[in-house]
Amino acid sequence: MAVPVSDAEAFFQQVGDLRFVPTAHTRGPWDEHSQHAGPPAALLGRAVQLRPGAREDMRLARITFEILRPVPLRPLSVTTRILREGRSVELVEASLTPDGGDEVMRATALRIRTAPGSVSPTSESLTVPAPERSRSEPFFPVPWEVGYHTAMDTRFAAGSFLGQGPATCWMRMRVPLVEGEKIMPLDRVLVAADSGNGLSHVLDFASHVFINPDLTVHLHRHPLGEWVCLDARTSIDADGMGMAEAALHDEQGSIGRSVQSLFVGTRG
Repeated sequence: MAVPVSDAEAFFQQVGDLRFVPTAHTRGPWDEHSQHAGPPAALLGRAVQLRPGAREDMRLARITFEILRPVPLRPLSVTTRILREGRSVELVEASLTPDGGDEVMRATALRIRTAPGSVSPTSESLTVPAPERSRSEPFFPVPWEVGYHTAMDTRFAAGSFLGQGPATCWMRMRVPLVEGEKIMPLDRVLVAADSGNGLSHVLDFASHVFINPDLTVHLHRHPLGEWVCLDARTSIDADGMGMAEAALHDEQGSIGRSVQSLFVGTRG
């Protein structure tokens, strides 16, 4: 049976100060009733940035998401609280809870005070082919027409959705995170970062599951432009544990890194 969702041309429609209704664009490829973790992760990142009293001289350096259970396609409420407040760093927690349910995702964000021009930056030029030199590849079969897989524009510099092993993929949002709002740089990173596992899978989707109960993103700078690249690879152990990690880039060069822990098992 179809899940009722907002028909807004965005990942979410805001219906209150801290309440959001998901759209079909958030639907993941595995379960009709669940979201891909990318959009709700970006929603928590947005809450950290836009919370009342957030300091404008601080920028997110690291954010860790605990994916406590599948995120349903139901209205979601966001809460934030400060865990540590200092002169140069702060630690902020954000939580996501569906109507009538338990908490489904929690983020802990480290923000660091910035002083533009205070130090000489190191630079790392782009080491992967640019989006215009990369190719579109078909997504693996999904039984619904609209979802995360259609809300993201993807270009592969190496690998593919249907192949196994390391992959290098550029990703761009086709719709904003929240209806009526401009896409923020952090939105672009967090919507894409949870895809590292799926891009670089090393086992057949049809016979195995590899679920990430967490995601950590480190950033040494925010992205420029519309595209974010994941240069991703997955490692697994015979005991059913694994890790997916990705170097993150924009069209100017390196911006950071993402890591996911993996539970790996056979289907059935």
